[in-house]
This record gives sequence, structure tokens and C-alpha cells, in this order.
Amino acid sequence: MAEGKTAAIVREAVTETVESMGYELVDVEYVKEGPNWYLRLYIDKEGGVFIDDCVAVNDATEPIIDRLDPIENAYIFEVSSPGIDRPIKTDRDYKRAEGKKIELTLYAQLNGSKQFTGVLKGKKDGKVVIEDNGRTVEIDEKNIAGAKPVIEF
Repeated sequence: MAEGKTAAIVREAVTETVESMGYELVDVEYVKEGPNWYLRLYIDKEGGVFIDDCVAVNDATEPIIDRLDPIENAYIFEVSSPGIDRPIKTDRDYKRAEGKKIELTLYAQLNGSKQFTGVLKGKKDGKVVIEDNGRTVEIDEKNIAGAKPVIEF
């Protein structure tokens, strides 16, 4: 998913602060849901994210965003964890998910399907490699609409 202009501006403005606090800035989104606009920062850290972490990042980044003032209309600002089913987007995410079962949704069919589930073997040269029911499937990263871990309890 391409990051919008507003989200990109906010990401650039707050990344250094978030990282200096020991967190990874996983994603920034600026979206309309119903009548409201939301600006969300998704953070992560080793051991997981708790409410106090979200409050700390909120308190550190809100003044930066207010000074920058990249959004003309009213919006709701949130800092959150990406959750257990955190989307796989970056090279770092793919590396972290190696050896684990993931689900890929494609823009266009490959071998008659737009969805694949399998163990992530790796990502190299713009290709994501998974093992799906004993067969190896290479998928061009540009054809991936979404990737996420498969949560099994």
C-alpha cells in the first residue's frame, strides 16, 4: 500500500524521535473512517507495546506534529501497536517472519489464485518465496497487495 503524502510528511517528522525512545515506527496512516479523519502511528518494540508506551510516544510526537501542522482539517490522533497480526510490509518485517506461516494476497492471479498461504522462506531480488503445500512459490513483490502472519492458536 502506498503511503499518502500526509502520512509521509508525519513519518519523516517523527521517526527520529520515536526511534530515539527505543521504538520502531512500523507505520503511519492518515485515513477517513466514517465522518472522522484519523492520524495513527503504529509502534513496536522488543517484548511488545503497552499502553504506557503509546502514551509516551503520543506525548513526545504530538507537539512535533502540532508545530508542523500538516493537516488542515480536524482529526483524531492515535498511537497504537500494530497488533498480533501486524502486516508484513518492509524488508525488516519479511526477515522477522522468515520460517513462519504467512498469508499473501495478490493484485493479479498467479497459477490461478490471488491468495497463497505458506511458510516464508525469504525475500530476495524483489521476489517473496514461500513453501505452499510442499511446493516452492516465488511471487513478485509488486504483485503483493497484502501480507500478514497466520495466527494459529
